[in-house]
Amino acid sequence: MRTTSPAVGLALTAFLLAGCAQGAPSTNDGSASGAGPSAQPTAEPSVTASIFLPPGESTGAVTYDETAVPEGATADVQVRVQDGSTYVQFTGTGLEADRDFGVHVHTKPCGEDPAEAGPHYQDEVDPEATEDEPSADPEYANAENEVWLDLTTDSSGNAYVTSTVDWEFREGEANSLVLHEEHTSTHEGHAGTAGDRLACVTVEF
Repeated sequence: MRTTSPAVGLALTAFLLAGCAQGAPSTNDGSASGAGPSAQPTAEPSVTASIFLPPGESTGAVTYDETAVPEGATADVQVRVQDGSTYVQFTGTGLEADRDFGVHVHTKPCGEDPAEAGPHYQDEVDPEATEDEPSADPEYANAENEVWLDLTTDSSGNAYVTSTVDWEFREGEANSLVLHEEHTSTHEGHAGTAGDRLACVTVEF
């Protein structure tokens, strides 16, 4: 299996930040925002830089749909925790151009099967949810109780999106970021759903 070395990861992070610095960031509803770096907390970030590879070839970033997330596309995930709040930033390059993605933090690391990443991480866990029936109750499946990073790529397949929540991850319970096929639904009975899982990045939140 291939993983990204620390040296490659640092170089990739620098490249990603430089390449996307000119674009307007997005909020977690996928719209352009004037926020971005000025809204970031000052805490030192945890950075995970990865290159998407097919299942079985990587433990860091896996693509399950090479049209939407081609082999060689990149992901940079930064996490900052400060004063009880958590800031998550995702930068992607080389994704399918001009398309929507739903992006959420999930509970388990990526695997060869998309389902291995488990359900969405929730700050307050839906007591009715199970492994077979993940939470779709908008009281729990919402952008304040979960981390949603919905985005729309530009004409080059690049995107930059951030989300801030007023809580911290429980240690060891959030382990990946999953890219889905469409923006996230907020409708009763479908809240938190965003279609098939297209790709996954293992992140120790």
